[in-house]
Amino acid sequence: MLYVIIFEYPEARPLPVISPYHLASALTDVVIVWKLDRLARSLRQLIDTTVLLNERGVELHSLTENINTTTPSGKLTFHIFAALAEFERDILRQRVNAGLKAARRRGRVGGRPKALNEGDLKKARALLRSGDYTKVQVAEELEVSRHTLWRALSYEAAK
Repeated sequence: MLYVIIFEYPEARPLPVISPYHLASALTDVVIVWKLDRLARSLRQLIDTTVLLNERGVELHSLTENINTTTPSGKLTFHIFAALAEFERDILRQRVNAGLKAARRRGRVGGRPKALNEGDLKKARALLRSGDYTKVQVAEELEVSRHTLWRALSYEAAK
């Protein structure tokens, strides 16, 4: 009996993309996953992957949920757990979006702080207009890269 084992990855890292066709075409009898959400990104993809594996005679075992898709009760349990996992992901996404929206209403903006404030941009424009400074010298004066300087200046010009 040959096995393919898919381990759990930390939530902060993206899930590896595993083609169900690669799993099903491998000379494999059993695919073992830590959790169902490690195998696919959506309920539709998870069900499609499981159907494809079953068509090829490959069993699916989930260690955390203790699911074996070769039995009718295992298939039922699989579909219930898959639907619950998708529901849980959707609820989490809604909570995160609601939290970000509430933070924006309170005036908190996420992301990296701007490297150049309005005063820095005025200074940069004045130095460049004087003709005494090159682009690189102005960027060095403001302690940013020239790319950062030009991105900020072009953003201001586009407004």
